Amino acid sequence: MTTPNNAMRFTRSSGVLLHLTSLPGPHGSGDLGASAYHFVDWLQASGQSLWQFLPLGGIGMGHSPYMSSSAFAGNVLLIDLAELQQRGWLDADDLAPVDGLSDAQVRFERVIPFRMERLRRAAARFAATATPAERADLAAFHAEHAAWFDDYALFMALSEQFDERLWNTWDAALAQRHPEALQQAQAQHAERIAFWTFTQWCFFRQWNALRAYAHGKGVRLMGDMPIFISLNSADVWARPDLFQLDAAGRPTVVAGVPPDYFSATGQRWGNPHYRWAAHAAEGFAWWIARLRATFALVDLVRIDHFRGFESCWEIPADAPTAIGGKWVAAPGAALFDAVSKALGPLPIIAEDLGVITPEVTALRQQFGFPGMRILHFAWGEDDGGRNAYLPHNYAHDTVVYPGTHDNDTTVGWWTTAPEAVRHHVRDYLACDGGDIAWTLMRAASASVADIALFAMQDILRLEGAQRMNTPGTAQGNWGWRFCWDQVQPGHAAGLLRFGQLYNRLS
Repeated sequence: MTTPNNAMRFTRSSGVLLHLTSLPGPHGSGDLGASAYHFVDWLQASGQSLWQFLPLGGIGMGHSPYMSSSAFAGNVLLIDLAELQQRGWLDADDLAPVDGLSDAQVRFERVIPFRMERLRRAAARFAATATPAERADLAAFHAEHAAWFDDYALFMALSEQFDERLWNTWDAALAQRHPEALQQAQAQHAERIAFWTFTQWCFFRQWNALRAYAHGKGVRLMGDMPIFISLNSADVWARPDLFQLDAAGRPTVVAGVPPDYFSATGQRWGNPHYRWAAHAAEGFAWWIARLRATFALVDLVRIDHFRGFESCWEIPADAPTAIGGKWVAAPGAALFDAVSKALGPLPIIAEDLGVITPEVTALRQQFGFPGMRILHFAWGEDDGGRNAYLPHNYAHDTVVYPGTHDNDTTVGWWTTAPEAVRHHVRDYLACDGGDIAWTLMRAASASVADIALFAMQDILRLEGAQRMNTPGTAQGNWGWRFCWDQVQPGHAAGLLRFGQLYNRLS
């Protein structure tokens, strides 16, 4: 099959999947500080030209980065506090260690109050001491992002006023956005709106600096964009007409997936479904704005649950599981035509895992978006080698992983795999399984897939207790961190050798 004229062919390359919160650092969670820059240096030394991470927005229910309060704002918990001290907005005492923060795990119940209090102090110091140039820079940031920012900042302030409750339970005048009520709230919460303005400015400043540094080292940044939006977000509150809600702002149907590899009852995510006709009526302007903002932060993006653009699983809002849902058509090509006309060729990777139909594959191929292949899914069935996840069945427009953040680590997967799976792996890869993580990394590197990506846990050969997420579970996820003393010279040398052997050095 030929590549479409509007498609973007990706350079043969490889990279590492690691969310920023998993980085080492002194304040309970990885952030945009020194370790992020050191990781870029390590990627360059390892011959890796891609750094993939999870969504950059604020975390939501279960501390998930896929349930953000905004499709446009950054996660203020990623702000490097040391940089704020260097600017004079924090003191050394503000950064002193406190009990309960861990180098091995993000303990969100301790990290969130610690970091938010330091951000509050920094915002207050900025308000009192900022230079004219700093104030002008913040004002320019606000003006540049005004299309989404004012709704976001007011939403965050109101969420605090109403103790983080869902917006559809707020006072009716605010939930339904009566103009006079909004105007009064803006005046009432001016100080908190200023706080959210300051913190978003800090996030974007620091992110842009890190991105420039990565580009200077030959490293491209790969983001992750959830297809659906959290109900409790500024986006749904500001534009309820774009979502399937009733008059009280409650979803009538919610998103998820039917029973699959991960869950016998499917997954009920709970996000509101889009009112696609309303999006189409305004030329998909919201999607164009969302993707434009995404590509202002990253060089390429994985769209989570891409198949939902062809048809999506609608679950009645009162159903306790995903079993009672149904497939409903989505706009597919019309949406991507509109976005392509506005933004040009789209550096998108389609997460096409799960129940994939020929129509979903045709949509992906129509726009030249690479799909995904997971080596953990390739084994165990005696189907004459036709399993699509086996490397000999790949096409170049593929991104291959041993496993993603939603899978067990490769060592953990191997430990619990049935003997039929183990036998198939040993037979196919002519290995004994003794170094299974790096064996699958080598297989991914050797494949014809344009991009090979490796979870940091697999590079470090970590066991299943170190996995990032278990789909279908609401608690105990997203907390894994590593330490630099776990990273040995052989890790970088081995990755570099794979790049040399398999032509993945950009």
